[in-house]
Amino acid sequence: QVQLAESGGRLVQTGGSLRLSCIASGRAFSNWDGGWFRQAPGKEREFVVAISPVGSHTFYADSVKGRFTISRDHAKNTVYLQMNSLKPEDTAVYYCAARSSALRTQATDYPYWGQGTQVTVSS
Repeated sequence: QVQLAESGGRLVQTGGSLRLSCIASGRAFSNWDGGWFRQAPGKEREFVVAISPVGSHTFYADSVKGRFTISRDHAKNTVYLQMNSLKPEDTAVYYCAARSSALRTQATDYPYWGQGTQVTVSS
């Protein structure tokens, strides 16, 4: 089992930046792929970015490429999502997720989820 807890979401203006954190506990998180997804009201949960266990491989959704950066700190059992140049369409609940192997973009491929953190970008 892996338990995940996100933090860092808040209200920010268009063009601003935020850094989300996802702290893991339980089984060795350093062996797991980490992913970020988001869900806006009335929309499906969508993939944002994923990172391999050692951080050597990442995969970004086109909508955030060049603006968001994922990273991880094994010593802190934490995955981060740095979000820059935020837009109103980035407004959503952001979820951290984990899976045991291979980067995936489908939410159904991730068995472990955090509770989510709200990001609101005002225009």
